Formats: sequence, C-alpha cells, structure tokens
Amino acid sequence: MPKKEKKSKKKSKSGEKKEADPRAYPLADSKLSQTILDLVQQASNYKQLKKGANEATKTLNRGISEFIVMAADTEPLAILLHLPLLCEDKNVNYVFVPSKVALGRACGVSRPVIACSVTSVEGSQLATQIASLKQSIEKLLI
Repeated sequence: MPKKEKKSKKKSKSGEKKEADPRAYPLADSKLSQTILDLVQQASNYKQLKKGANEATKTLNRGISEFIVMAADTEPLAILLHLPLLCEDKNVNYVFVPSKVALGRACGVSRPVIACSVTSVEGSQLATQIASLKQSIEKLLI
C-alpha cells in the first residue's frame, strides 16, 4: 500500500500543472507576467536586481527596493510569505508570477528563483519602465 502512494506522489509532481495557491495574491496574468519578466531581465543586465528571498528581504529592510517579484509555484509557499507583509509595512509593490523557472531564466541564472527585488539606482535608464510597471501592479490590487 505505501508503495502505491509513493508512485502517485511522483506522478502528480511530474505531471500536469496544479492550480495556483490562493495565498499567492496578486498573481499577474500572462501578459503582465511577460512584461515583469522582461523588466527583471533588463534590471539584471543593469545590475539592479537581487535574487532570492533572503536578498529581497535585505533590500526591503535597507529601503532600496522598487518592487518585489515572487514565484507562485514555490513549494512550500510559506518560505516567502513573509515578503508581502514586509512589503506592505514598507509601502513597496509586490507581485506573483506563475513560474519560478521562468523567473530564474529572467534573472539570468540556471536555477529556479523564488523571489527577486528590483532595486532603485539614481539616474537609472529603467526608471520610466519601473514606474509604469509599478502602476500596473497597483491596478492588480484594486
């Protein structure tokens, strides 16, 4: 009997997509997710990106974070649910994207990334794009 349970667990892990956790709110739609991932990739090229939940937490505490992007398919999701609380305290926008693998690729690394922070730099060429994306993220919350 326990062997059958193991097989079913493996099958569900590699098989079809499961529905996103309701705690992963606000979840960006596919078009907005693509825009976010494009900006994350540009921020990575301009060295305005911190990858990982720990580094994202540090940028929030230091007050240099523009916005936070998190992956909705993180397992377990609880390992990054401290970030939305911290974001709300610091008045920083945050958003969930569906895939940690896609977020990792956008960050320019070969590993999945569960959270990243786009940081603020004076005179950045990304300032206008960041501002428009922040407005789009705010619209999700309404």
